[in-house]
Amino acid sequence: MRLRLPTALVAAGLALAACSAETETPEAPSETTAAAPDQGLPVETLPETQRTDWAECPYLDTEWVAQTNGQRVTGVGIDSRFDTPACQFWSYPEEPQLTVIVRHMASPQESMAVVDWATPVDFTAPADQPPGWNGGRHGGGEVPNRIGAAYSVARGTHAVTVFTNQDESVKAQRVAEQVIATLGL
Repeated sequence: MRLRLPTALVAAGLALAACSAETETPEAPSETTAAAPDQGLPVETLPETQRTDWAECPYLDTEWVAQTNGQRVTGVGIDSRFDTPACQFWSYPEEPQLTVIVRHMASPQESMAVVDWATPVDFTAPADQPPGWNGGRHGGGEVPNRIGAAYSVARGTHAVTVFTNQDESVKAQRVAEQVIATLGL
């Protein structure tokens, strides 16, 4: 009898440990993400990178960006303060040629606040691509004190914003659509 009871307890303990390990491992990242989306960064946070950086963007190909935005890429910076690192692509002008921000917010209202900050309703046109996403867009010179165009859309708790130093918002839109497809948002 002595051997059976300890053996049964060890087997039960191992079974419970295996079950709890399987249950907790996948859930932990989701709970952490929901508790502190983008590490609590304010809605209006812009990436902080340097034009001399060169760290490949994890979700956009540098050559594709150069072709899509129409400028040679001379530097790539990523800002890991965002859950999905924000990417900035540099060229010869002083400002970044392209800034891509993917936000994971606590609520749909907060993700729409990102869109409203990036593409203020008073100065922009509606944006609704890809299907199921909505937000705003503007061309160069349409928003006071801004250089270039922007495309910003949200769906649920996700928001994707692209700023370009080019005047055409279609370039920012193409980048946003590519980011959404690549990340499976």
